[in-house]
Amino acid sequence: MASLHVGNLGEFLREQRRSAQLSLRQLADAAGVSNPYLSQIERGLRKPSAEILQQLARALRISAETLYVRAGILDEKEQAGLEVRSAILADTSINEQQKQVLLQIYGSFRKENGHTEDGPTEDASGPEAEDAPSTETKPQTP
Repeated sequence: MASLHVGNLGEFLREQRRSAQLSLRQLADAAGVSNPYLSQIERGLRKPSAEILQQLARALRISAETLYVRAGILDEKEQAGLEVRSAILADTSINEQQKQVLLQIYGSFRKENGHTEDGPTEDASGPEAEDAPSTETKPQTP
């Protein structure tokens, strides 16, 4: 009747809801889904879309990626990589160029250790790994 991933997802959602001290109805309202639909998800009878999972994650104040992994949408290894990338990009104490260099280094370490990259490790405007350190040269005085 229900797939393994969906059952695990439902149990996880129920645990998260209870630890947040929310009733089924409160979470359904906060996430913008119907009470019966949320109940079916928790019981493993329905498999929600990524959009619904994102709404539930927002209402529970947890990472959407965590729910994607539980639902079988995202691989656990991919989640770890996304979390590291997100943390680097969100860090306000380093500049954009430093962020891109860190992302390149992180990506090369993952690749070296046998992890394939499913997406870019930097945004399109970022420098290449070999070029990045050389662009941070100090101005020369004549």
